Amino acid sequence: MDLKNKKILITGGSLGIGLVTARVLVEAGAQVGITGRDASRLQKAATASGAHPIVADVSKAADVERSMAEFLKQFDGLDCLINNAGIGVHKSLLELSAQEIEDVWRVNVLGAALMAQKAAAIFVQQNHGNLINIASTSGLRGYETGTAYVASKFALRGMTECWRAELRRHNVRVMLINPSEVPTAFGNADRVERPEQDNKLTSVEIAYSIKAALEMDDRGFIPELSVFATNPF
Repeated sequence: MDLKNKKILITGGSLGIGLVTARVLVEAGAQVGITGRDASRLQKAATASGAHPIVADVSKAADVERSMAEFLKQFDGLDCLINNAGIGVHKSLLELSAQEIEDVWRVNVLGAALMAQKAAAIFVQQNHGNLINIASTSGLRGYETGTAYVASKFALRGMTECWRAELRRHNVRVMLINPSEVPTAFGNADRVERPEQDNKLTSVEIAYSIKAALEMDDRGFIPELSVFATNPF
């Protein structure tokens, strides 16, 4: 797909992978919208990336409806949805509260599904489209304290397979990107970006992985791409 003038909506675009991906895609000529819950932070991201800001919480159905309507009003169409919004709680099974599990699932699973529903309706009608879910290598293997987050990413991976089976006949490419650890603001209560580490990935690697997957000719697609740090130890 030639990215020039393509209309792309990225959820969770205020920081980290979402912000850098927005900037990379705008630089490639795409028309990009980003969503985020914090208006001030989102506006800074929009200024830094050149993307259009839409304040919205993907875990709320009304916000999903409004954010898609605003994007369509701004850009008059949709070529790609990137489900990037996500939160994480890492506690042992004995420490987790029901509310913490629900909060993670409402963003990482329900939010992604609600956004995908809206995008899929457009894609089916126009008989083309691209849907990229940003999961995690945590969706490939469980670990201690991962109950809420890991389960949500396993669920996102499963939903991706279901959506691919449903939408492929409509020329919709459904793709999954699994980054390993990327030091960002993810998981920080104060939402301050963590500094880069020599043995960890950066948001740039993931952004260019997304860009490369989209730029493949429309006759083909990459169903799933996992990106690991070479030597994270």
